[in-house]
Amino acid sequence: MNDTNQNNTVLRFMTCGSVDDGKSTLIGRLLYDTKTILTDTLSQIEKTSKKKGMSALDLSLITDGLQAEREQGITIDVAYRYFSTGTRKYIIADAPGHEQYTRNMVTAASTAQLAIILVDARKGMLTQTRRHSYLTKLVGIKHIIVAINKMDLVDYSEEEYKNICNEYKSFASAIKLEEPNVDIKFVPMSALNGDMIVDRGRSLSWYKGPTLLQILEKIDTTEKTNSSFLRFPVQFVCRPRDSSNEKLHDFRAFMGRVESGLMKINDKIKVLPSNHESSIKEIRIGDKIITEAHAEQSVTVSLNDEIDISRGDMLIHEDDTLEGSKSFTANVCWLSETNLTPNRTYLIMHTSRSSKARISSINNKININTLETEQAVELKTNDIANIKFKLAQPLVLDKYSQNRNTGSFIIVDETTFHTVGAGMIETIE
Repeated sequence: MNDTNQNNTVLRFMTCGSVDDGKSTLIGRLLYDTKTILTDTLSQIEKTSKKKGMSALDLSLITDGLQAEREQGITIDVAYRYFSTGTRKYIIADAPGHEQYTRNMVTAASTAQLAIILVDARKGMLTQTRRHSYLTKLVGIKHIIVAINKMDLVDYSEEEYKNICNEYKSFASAIKLEEPNVDIKFVPMSALNGDMIVDRGRSLSWYKGPTLLQILEKIDTTEKTNSSFLRFPVQFVCRPRDSSNEKLHDFRAFMGRVESGLMKINDKIKVLPSNHESSIKEIRIGDKIITEAHAEQSVTVSLNDEIDISRGDMLIHEDDTLEGSKSFTANVCWLSETNLTPNRTYLIMHTSRSSKARISSINNKININTLETEQAVELKTNDIANIKFKLAQPLVLDKYSQNRNTGSFIIVDETTFHTVGAGMIETIE
């Protein structure tokens, strides 16, 4: 691999699409051809493949780990796999294709930076292809690879490939998938035979573009750190009680994860919702003192002033106009077997803060099959709807389109403490 392209960043991506499009086989092929499967795992897969009467390796077994998945030949739960190359590290989520597991797909998509949407070259665009494409738009994924798989079953036809590309482009235009700044790429492949996954193979000579791995290696997902707003939700107030250590006796700092932006020593900051102001005295990772912290780093921060800060407070830059809010609308995916009803009170968990919430209105529900909106008085499992919430306590919110980490939340049932919904904030009042 060319050292000039080396960036060692982590890329989180997911595979999605309809049932039997070959998602698990694709990931298995990717891991197998990059030689990242452990010997004992490979040995077990060989034994299981022989038991199933197969002459070749069943690569889908690498991700389909549940007994029910192997028996039925489908993916039920989200399977996560990890591998690395000389260029970067990868976290893969294999999402289920069945409609009844839509909530599992949304869970996988919530942290993904890129989506690989598989299309069976024999069948073309299916309902789940459209559904999953729409969900990638909903959760704000900016990079999409449309992988037209099983090209070996259509004699590697360039015409079939181009027809599916055109069909997908028309659909993407209809739902405005490319807005804003969404990058869509197309690749023909055979996951079973390994064509255009890691190696080019010999059967797709008419395709002059990059292989799947080459695209993954070059995708730029780095955040423009300096242009992002600082968001540092406090998770824990660190106040050691070791009286024998004089250095720790008066130590008081705030621990958490930088959700976005850049934090430097001497930066002037503001604490929400109190609006108290101070400046950053010190930033630590463990015992190491650093001069700045960026998104996704978990750090300990101490300030130059003794001000009242608790778990759930948010540190932002002093000149930021962000304020707490008690009303917002959001797109919600309902995860629970128990229906959502507007007359109930739920608990909204947002970063490290929570608030009781009532549903002001269900504005509309998305018909995931037709992608049209319709009226609804309640939500069932896997339903997606636009809902207005009223909060008992203010939360420091961002729009999901501007910040995925502080623009998302989960809904918890107050009586069972089960997670019943996941939301993406659309407007704030």
